[in-house]
Amino acid sequence: MFPHGIQGIFISNTAKLGKDVVIFQQVTIGSNTLPDSKHPGSPVIGDHVYIGAGAKIIGGITIGDHCRIGANAVVYEDMPPHSVAVCAPTRILQKEGLDNTYYTTLDGVDYYFQDGRLHRR
Repeated sequence: MFPHGIQGIFISNTAKLGKDVVIFQQVTIGSNTLPDSKHPGSPVIGDHVYIGAGAKIIGGITIGDHCRIGANAVVYEDMPPHSVAVCAPTRILQKEGLDNTYYTTLDGVDYYFQDGRLHRR
């Protein structure tokens, strides 16, 4: 789901994204191709992940299910499930029970995003 469109979003062609991922504007999900780097390769993003505006996720790392990445966070290490990444440099906080469902209202009708599409509430 791209709430603000796909303008300015880059997703590496070898990255893997799970279901019901919400990606805001100016996000980069990029590969690390530098020789001898700590995390070469492309990110693997789990299910129900919420990625805030301007976030950068770089390298062969895994973002667990139900994670939230804050606006402008830079993530270059694995995130366990149910965690939140904030700031740059990133601090990872454990959080249980995050609801990363994307809700919106279009023409006065409330919707939520699940299974790759919008559903009426």
